[in-house]
Amino acid sequence: MTPPPSGAAVARDLFALVERLYPLCRSLSGAGVRRTLELLRELIPLELHEVPSGTRLFDWTVPDEWNIREAWIADADGRRIVDFGESNLHVMGYSTPVDGEYDLAALRKHLHVAEQHPGWIPYRTSYFQPDWGFCLSRRASDALEPGRYAVRIDSSLAPGAMTYGELLLPGRRSEEFLVTTHICHPSLCDDNLSGIAVASFLARALGERPRRFSYRFLFVPALIGPLAWLARNQARLSGVWGGVSLTCLGNRGVLTYKRSLQGDGVVDRGFQRVLERRGQGEVSVPFGPGGADERQFNAPGFRIPFGALTRGRHGDLAEHHTSADDMTFISGAQLADALDACLGVISVLEEEPRFIVRAPPGEPQLSRRGIYRAVGGGGGPEQGEAVAAMLWILALSDGRWSLPEIADRSGLPLRGVQEMSEVLVRQELLERL
Repeated sequence: MTPPPSGAAVARDLFALVERLYPLCRSLSGAGVRRTLELLRELIPLELHEVPSGTRLFDWTVPDEWNIREAWIADADGRRIVDFGESNLHVMGYSTPVDGEYDLAALRKHLHVAEQHPGWIPYRTSYFQPDWGFCLSRRASDALEPGRYAVRIDSSLAPGAMTYGELLLPGRRSEEFLVTTHICHPSLCDDNLSGIAVASFLARALGERPRRFSYRFLFVPALIGPLAWLARNQARLSGVWGGVSLTCLGNRGVLTYKRSLQGDGVVDRGFQRVLERRGQGEVSVPFGPGGADERQFNAPGFRIPFGALTRGRHGDLAEHHTSADDMTFISGAQLADALDACLGVISVLEEEPRFIVRAPPGEPQLSRRGIYRAVGGGGGPEQGEAVAAMLWILALSDGRWSLPEIADRSGLPLRGVQEMSEVLVRQELLERL
């Protein structure tokens, strides 16, 4: 049997995938997204879906497809001072076509800079409002002299489709766990080529092992991509018991898990447990309305327990959405560490036993089964840890809580909880999933 790759080899391969995807100009739709998904299909068997422009997705509508070939600003001598060919961040995403001359005052209305960082190029988009623009460093903007400038954006906005990738890994049980990552950002490594790389390698690893649950991976444009999947799969949502969004996993920060809106779903407890075991100062934070794909799955009408794994909190790093989010901002070791954490959580979800109560509705009568004292009131040792363990097990065994989690929640020793679960199984009050 071929030995599994070493941590160093996985780190190298993850970094190489980011490096390969880095030059592509991705957006909400278009050739760059399709090319990205085609390259990922060399690693995992993604199914590609096309959602036509104009499709209504709840309160949103899929916009026209955007593609770009070239874009530049040239001075009076014909010297290109901003060129899309040098960085695809130079053009605001979804810019409408432009071919004309502008004086500096008129041109500045369409220029975007990162004010606090004079050497960085910002990332900007205008998906749902027709506009055009260029992004450049503040230093380059400040150097512009009064005069006439030739401006060209050779782009197209036309009916087409938004594309996303999907992979289902069936397990012994049909209940699904979702893993999502957004694919709409251009040459930005941490946000979110890091999430794309970790999700791809996680899918490949899970595809090579037996699975109790089913796992569905979604590679989608942000916001409207999850909504497209949700709109197309409303009939199956009752079988989705949780999920996680992967983004910003290659930077220097510690892993941060943002809990679902529910806050105590299986996925929340799984990540909390694994991060505590790792002991690397990693944190779990409450749900907030900002972030990535998890916003849609937790939204009213769905309320799927959906968390997010990042490094640091969303929006905390100045490099994000700028040209500073490049290959030097991430490391293969950080990507491999995030992958290891995800695999650890999957192992917890897969391996820790869960139970279902098999009794009439309400609290079962334990005394007639000889496992609870027959005389009420009083107190004493018979109301000790054994009885408490049984009551906690019966209260939480709806298939969502594992025995270690019940022990944590109750504050009781795990060994005692395990022993009492065996008693309840023998009494046919409890059934292991």
